[in-house]
Amino acid sequence: MWNEFKQFALKGNVLDLAIGVIIGGAFGKIVTSLVQDVLMPLIGLLLGGVKFTNLSIKFGNEALKYGLFLQSVVDFFIISFSIFLFVKLINRFKRKEEIKEEITKTETQEALLMEIRDLLKEDILRKNETS
Repeated sequence: MWNEFKQFALKGNVLDLAIGVIIGGAFGKIVTSLVQDVLMPLIGLLLGGVKFTNLSIKFGNEALKYGLFLQSVVDFFIISFSIFLFVKLINRFKRKEEIKEEITKTETQEALLMEIRDLLKEDILRKNETS
C-alpha cells in the first residue's frame, strides 16, 4: 500500500497540481494586493473618496455590510480577468513552442526523404553502370 501511495504521489500530474496550487496561491496574493492596495483606492477617489468596505445599512443592532460584498465581487472580476490574461499569455508561448517543434519535425522528415531519394538515385545509377 505504501508503494502504491508513493507511485500515486510522485506521478507527474499530482506534482504539477501541487505546484499549480502553490503558484496559484502566490498569484492570488499578488492580485489581491493589486486590487485592495492599488485599484480600489483609485476607484474610491474617482467615486469621491468612498470606501466600499465601509458601506453598510444598519437594522437595529445588526449591520448589512453590502460594501464588503461589492468589494468581493470586484475582487473576483479583477482576479478572474488577471488569470484569463495569464493563461492566454502561457497558451501563446505554448503555441509558439508547438509550431517550432512541428517545423523542426517537418524539416527532419524532409531531410530524411531527401537522403532516401539521393540513395535511391545512387543505387539506380550503380545498377545502370553495371548493366
